[in-house]
Amino acid sequence: MDNKNLILTIDNGTQSLKALVFDLQGELQARAQVMFEPYIAPKPGWAEQDSQVFWQALCSACQQLWHRHPELPERIAGVALTTQRATVIPVDKNGRPLRSAILWLDQRKSHGLPPLTGPWGIFFKAAGLSKTVAYLMAEAEANWIRIHEPHIWERIDKYLLLSGYLTFRLTGEFADSIGCQVGYIPFDYKRLCWASDWNWKWQCLRVHRDMLPRLVPPAKLLGIITKPAARQTGIPAGLPLVAAATDKACEVIGSGALDSSVGCLSYGTSATINVTQKRYIEPIPLLPAYPSAVPNRHTMEILVYRGYWMVNWFKREFGHPECREAEKTEIPPEALFEKLLTDTPPGSMGLMLQPYWSPGLKLPGPEAKGTIIGFGDVHHRGHFYRAILEGLAYALREGKERIEKRSGTTITGLRVSGGGSQSDGALQLTADIFGLPTARPHIYETSGLGAAIDAAVGLGFYEDFESAVNAMTRTGDVFEPDPAHHRRYEALYRQVYLKMYKRLKPFYEKIREIVGYPD
Repeated sequence: MDNKNLILTIDNGTQSLKALVFDLQGELQARAQVMFEPYIAPKPGWAEQDSQVFWQALCSACQQLWHRHPELPERIAGVALTTQRATVIPVDKNGRPLRSAILWLDQRKSHGLPPLTGPWGIFFKAAGLSKTVAYLMAEAEANWIRIHEPHIWERIDKYLLLSGYLTFRLTGEFADSIGCQVGYIPFDYKRLCWASDWNWKWQCLRVHRDMLPRLVPPAKLLGIITKPAARQTGIPAGLPLVAAATDKACEVIGSGALDSSVGCLSYGTSATINVTQKRYIEPIPLLPAYPSAVPNRHTMEILVYRGYWMVNWFKREFGHPECREAEKTEIPPEALFEKLLTDTPPGSMGLMLQPYWSPGLKLPGPEAKGTIIGFGDVHHRGHFYRAILEGLAYALREGKERIEKRSGTTITGLRVSGGGSQSDGALQLTADIFGLPTARPHIYETSGLGAAIDAAVGLGFYEDFESAVNAMTRTGDVFEPDPAHHRRYEALYRQVYLKMYKRLKPFYEKIREIVGYPD
């Protein structure tokens, strides 16, 4: 048994699935990745995926891993699973999906739903939150399926998130981690359990309690890898599947950000700032603090919905010169975009961008649109590219200050994960805008590492999360703020950025009224 000291992590993201093997010092020993199309869009704004795509990717990634490293399976002590958040898969009593998965990117809405009635309706109306509750009801996938696909709704035995679906495929159990419960579901984020019978969420969603999986705290046993799953994946039958958390929650502990004075930025498809808290504090009223990857803790989060998707959008729409140059010279396109960034001065010569490429609920409001101001004849693509990254950092700094105000805790350092964390220029401008030391974790695969930390604690390799995080995480490169650059960014942030949304909001509302976008 002494040689069983490795942990297999399954990390199912939006565009790929990775099978990762970590040792107990947090070093990556092996990796296999399977790419897939992020989603299909049967109608504008929809985002769906055949659930089998996720399972096939899991099987393929694991089989690739064992093919390359045939000695590894006998050394695996346990398995952990982390996935994209809020992707819904309704299944029948045999665990077969009844329709395509509805992804977290999906923007369909159910209009004309009757408002809450009774005591809860009176309470939310008095509190001025009726519109917020109506928005949540319209966004909920369960309501859309119930109204538009009643033949599907009637056959649902279990209403699962992606994490619960893959848990069933691996173990045969309708179970899921508490750390994965993020979405429009009747979950009590404060008490970290399904909502009590009197809770308003049951009236909003009409999901029955028996449609939901059994919940397990992070670092506890979800189930055992079954023989059918072992045949398809190559994971040894009988291994424990230990509960972890969502990819964002796992990124937080995988980057070493356990203390509430450390902010964890995720520069991924969505850009977020997360802070771990022992207390339940909503970063925005009625928008919950999400479950942490650590039992009985919460993560306060502010999210920029499109986030570093905007970088890929820029490269697709405006990055043709760098892509052509990369083909000619065999220089990686990322290096050319990094040069485009570093050749442009901090502050982008006054070009200011607010990154609301997709509307929000509160920050920003549902009428919001992206904004770019300050154009002049001196500006070129490099200024635009840098302004995108600066705008994302401004938005996350605004989130940091909101979290600090709500929690009463000062954030004194940053950890950055996600694809954008690989850019030195992006991390330096982040340090300059926040005025804080900004560290890149020692390993890129922080969500996978966070899940491995859950497994390491659950399997008894470490007695607590503090010990596991100290042993398995450490910082890599640290970027200190440049005082002169910080002064410039401070002036732009305080005197321009923070005033943009409030002043432009009436125009966003008029645009929405005239053209009907966003819906």
